[in-house]
Amino acid sequence: MYSSRYDRHAGHSFVRHRTAVLLACTALGTFAPSLAIAQDAGTEETTVLQTITVDGQGKSDADSKTIVATETTAVGKMPGEILTTPATVSVITSKEAEQRAADTVEKIVQYTAGVITDYYGSDDRYDYIKIRGFTPYSYRDGLAIGRTWSGIKEEPYAFERLEVLKGANSTGYGVSDPGGAINYVTKTPRGEKFGEVYGTTGSFAHKEAGFDFGDNLTEDDTLSYRLTGKVQRADGEYDFSENDQNFIQGGVTWRPTDMTSVTFVFDHLDRDGTPSGGGHPLYTNFDRDRFFGEPDYNYDATNRNSYTVMFDHNFGNGLTFNSTARYSKSNTGFGYAYIWDALGAADPSDTLVDRSFFGSERSSEQVAIDANLLYEYQFDNVESRTLVGVDFNNFDSEGALYYTAASQIDWTNPVYSGGSGVMSPYDSSRLEQSTKALYLQQDLIFSDRFTASLGLRNDWLDLEDTDLLAGSTESGDHSELSKRLGLSYKITEELAAYVSYAESVAPPSAGNEPTYGTQYEAGLKYRPDAFPGLFTASIYDLTLENITTYEAPLYLAATVEKIRHRGLDLEAKVEVTSDIEMIAAYGYIDSKIVDTSTAGTSVDGNRFAQVPEHMASLWGTYTLRGEGDRGDMTFGAGARFIGSYYFDNANTRKSDGAVVFDASFSYAIKENTTFQLNVSNIFDEKHIANSDGGAYYYNPGRTVYATIRQTW
Repeated sequence: MYSSRYDRHAGHSFVRHRTAVLLACTALGTFAPSLAIAQDAGTEETTVLQTITVDGQGKSDADSKTIVATETTAVGKMPGEILTTPATVSVITSKEAEQRAADTVEKIVQYTAGVITDYYGSDDRYDYIKIRGFTPYSYRDGLAIGRTWSGIKEEPYAFERLEVLKGANSTGYGVSDPGGAINYVTKTPRGEKFGEVYGTTGSFAHKEAGFDFGDNLTEDDTLSYRLTGKVQRADGEYDFSENDQNFIQGGVTWRPTDMTSVTFVFDHLDRDGTPSGGGHPLYTNFDRDRFFGEPDYNYDATNRNSYTVMFDHNFGNGLTFNSTARYSKSNTGFGYAYIWDALGAADPSDTLVDRSFFGSERSSEQVAIDANLLYEYQFDNVESRTLVGVDFNNFDSEGALYYTAASQIDWTNPVYSGGSGVMSPYDSSRLEQSTKALYLQQDLIFSDRFTASLGLRNDWLDLEDTDLLAGSTESGDHSELSKRLGLSYKITEELAAYVSYAESVAPPSAGNEPTYGTQYEAGLKYRPDAFPGLFTASIYDLTLENITTYEAPLYLAATVEKIRHRGLDLEAKVEVTSDIEMIAAYGYIDSKIVDTSTAGTSVDGNRFAQVPEHMASLWGTYTLRGEGDRGDMTFGAGARFIGSYYFDNANTRKSDGAVVFDASFSYAIKENTTFQLNVSNIFDEKHIANSDGGAYYYNPGRTVYATIRQTW
């Protein structure tokens, strides 16, 4: 969703009311690749290529069997091999997510190079993610959802894989920021009988049950179905919390011929949670479960229905048509009380801290359609793949923001005063945003070794912003062209080098100009033949221009003219043997605010907020094969390091670097039945993930979950 005006007015309200609101990110996914059949051309001059298809119809379960993906669509609508794609792409398969019991987007991407998570601590409204230092846009099956900042927390169990594209690339899926993008790939019918059911229990009164199964409905395999669902009842890790969810997704695929398939998917997400524990007073060190909000005004609700149609047709002779359309309707809202007191507990004799009430409600509708033609052919030693498509996205949203002062609370002996009472909105708006796009992607492969890739896309943005309180309307029209150029060279069949240039365009609010991004990148990729594995090393120089930020303590809007990130990403995913798997990642970011027009304060040369210089992670599993009556046992262990980062652009408040350890154990009770134990933050390491100038917010504490899973 493109809620730019909502973002802007939220920032203005922070100035007016000194609100310590913490907003950031969402997104997730998972997906399954497979190769389609080759077709022969009818003339000697033209040879039609074997079609490379990343299987959007879920006909393969490859992602449930490996942590090493080989194909992706994350750079654009055109599928291709990760090895020769001139961009940095990380794919998290469903097998990897299941190993780590990653049930949120943040958990799924936290072992990915260049990705920052959990920088807002105990604020539970969103998935907090940055890629190469910037909030990503998210997409589902190639259709835009919007910036993850202030978006809906997606349910990971709905998806086959998550594709993380690092760096600018508006020519691929559309408008976005330069740090990167996340593409979720929906679970769809496989065309075979399969299934699983599971039950999970653990920390914070967690109770969860889920199922995912499907089969053919006809003997000739032309009609298949899939049904996926999850029910969860749980608390958060702070008092007076809730983390309940109901999710159901159903899909039907019809294959009238070997050349045509149509898939329909419906999904319903209903989440009842709590947004935050209210923060902890400055200069204190309470346990994470201490609650300083208001139990009677503490809710975070999401209700969304989505309807998706996917159509694919192969005309033969190298020509295929693909189209995806989605309609979604959602209602979201939250309300909570939080601490905002710059003095906190600095004076032990003053045990009262100031608080505020903050709330939001919004209803949204979105229609998104993409259609494209892919033509593949070969002349002599030159292979060509051409994709031409159109994209339409219409987003309508209406909602309001609420704020009022709350009573003080005694941090030594909290006594709750009740709800907020009747609140009048200080901001109420209706957003109507329409995007139409025409795009071209062209790959030329010379002698199966040198690849030249070109992307062009033009987006026409029509924006209308209505202030329902003032009765005024602003509108704007923009036509934005973005470009991408990449070159890849296979030094050997296992090793490839690449360079690329890419641009990004992010949609503005009405009356403002879009933000622009550019990235230069170079890298190496190694995919050994001896065992499944993918090693990636890349360096980049990316710039975001004309970006507006809102930061504590006053949340003054400041138009930052340019933020520049130079960095290095190293990542390896390896199945060394059938029993040993490893995932390793390292990220370095040299962040610099090059120029700014911040009123009264210069932050030129400072680091951008919430961007650590160093990040690293390591995860490995070892399987001890069973003998006799003993089943297979798999031991997993991991560590995540996030370096220190500033909480504000003025660089006056800073976090401490920290290392968090995770572990897992699974045991095959019998064939197709497993027991799994996962522990996150084993040693309950505690640090301040965010300090907004008015309160502390800690990183998540230790959690222990046990799961029984039956598959067939």
